[in-house]
Amino acid sequence: MQEIEIEFKNLLTQEEYERLAAHYIKDSSQIKQQINYYFETDDFELRSKRAALRIREKNGEYIATLKQPVENGLLETHDIVTEQQFNDWLKDDISLPSNIKKQLDEIGVAGDQLLYKGVLQTNRFEEKYDQYIIVLDHSQYNQTEDYELELEAYDYEYGKQLFSELLEKFQIEKRETSNKIARFFASVKN
Repeated sequence: MQEIEIEFKNLLTQEEYERLAAHYIKDSSQIKQQINYYFETDDFELRSKRAALRIREKNGEYIATLKQPVENGLLETHDIVTEQQFNDWLKDDISLPSNIKKQLDEIGVAGDQLLYKGVLQTNRFEEKYDQYIIVLDHSQYNQTEDYELELEAYDYEYGKQLFSELLEKFQIEKRETSNKIARFFASVKN
């Protein structure tokens, strides 16, 4: 259960988000809630390896995902966890599923050092097209609220061009945008 994710992202102002939402979202039922629970060691071993670990709760399912950098994207390793395992993880009783354990062993991060660090809630609109996916996110975490545009593509160069065209079409300034996990941990430090 692995995949390479190629995505482009840009933080938005609330006004930019609302403009994009008015263009893309036809019905509020298209917005789905997802909740990400983040895990890290106290000395940020995952971050030092440019990796991140979360459990996403979506539609009553719990999926653990380890993200690791690869050329032009992220390698995502997924494992389904039960509700009981999820609850154990929140109490720092983390038994790693096989796919994620294997990847953590390869990068030298001990699973018994992982701890629950907090939660980020996102209201997400997602629209799939032939070669790409448009995502609009409104996220809340640690007394922080942000808005984000993502474009996921199957080809890096195509996605990069399409994303630039999208920002230009909607007159949105290109902003350096870290991923949600990085923004979450930055908000913990502040």
